[in-house]
Amino acid sequence: MQHSGAAGGRGCAVFPLLSILFFQGVYIILSLEIKADAHVRGYVGEKIKLKCTFKSTSAVTDKLTIDWTYRPPSSSRTESIFHYQSFQYPTTAGTFRDRISWVGNVYIGDASISISNPTIKDNGTFSCAVKNPPDVHHNIPVTELTVTERGFGTMLSSVALLSILVFVPSALVLVLLLVRMGRKAAGLKKRSKSGYKKSSIEVSDDTDQEEEDACVARLCVRCAECLDSDYEETY
Repeated sequence: MQHSGAAGGRGCAVFPLLSILFFQGVYIILSLEIKADAHVRGYVGEKIKLKCTFKSTSAVTDKLTIDWTYRPPSSSRTESIFHYQSFQYPTTAGTFRDRISWVGNVYIGDASISISNPTIKDNGTFSCAVKNPPDVHHNIPVTELTVTERGFGTMLSSVALLSILVFVPSALVLVLLLVRMGRKAAGLKKRSKSGYKKSSIEVSDDTDQEEEDACVARLCVRCAECLDSDYEETY
């Protein structure tokens, strides 16, 4: 805390990075500010990050601690799922066993964690608490986690994107091939009616053209196979 002002005048107290909390009729100066996402949405089986950041007026030391707790919906019971002090200690019991990972960095004010293989049973309220002595007074932000199955609309959009990237170019190549084959067939029919005979050079050109058409046809088949394989991996 610093005091400024002329001698004999009124001083002005300056609190850098401080917040004030009114609790039970008492004003409490918060020297540690914590922020977390109020709502996080995730999908079953896909890793979820629970973000938590903090600002402290004191330098980070080995006394800094971070605690994450979980409370199921419609319950007052809380469960400790993660503790940090110089090293990370994820829970070794309960539903979150072997599924909590440390993804934060205390030196940049990051106290985030992640949940692997989330299920609908993980829905609930998560709290992030940080203490950095002598800064121990802080707000307690909570995050409401909602885990759901990926809906049909999400899968449909993925299939649509895959079709645009793979199927549409293949279809265009196929159309061009059919057009060229149609023109070639029409030309041969016209020549046969007039009794036209090809020269050796034209015969050679036709052979090259047939090889080119066969190559394009193989390309179309390959694109179709890629589309089928990518579609199966999506599901």
